[in-house]
Amino acid sequence: MGLILTATAGLCLWIILWSLNISGFDAILIAVVMVLVAIAVRQLLPFLPGRRE
Repeated sequence: MGLILTATAGLCLWIILWSLNISGFDAILIAVVMVLVAIAVRQLLPFLPGRRE
């Protein structure tokens, strides 16, 4: 669920930045970085101390 929310927030940010006359490519790169960070956090969470069964 968190990944879907991050992707949605990234796309909303992309639209807002694009409407503020920032390059569409630069704005989508920010959204892509947000999604990649969310994926990395989701992959690393099981390995943090206190998260193992």
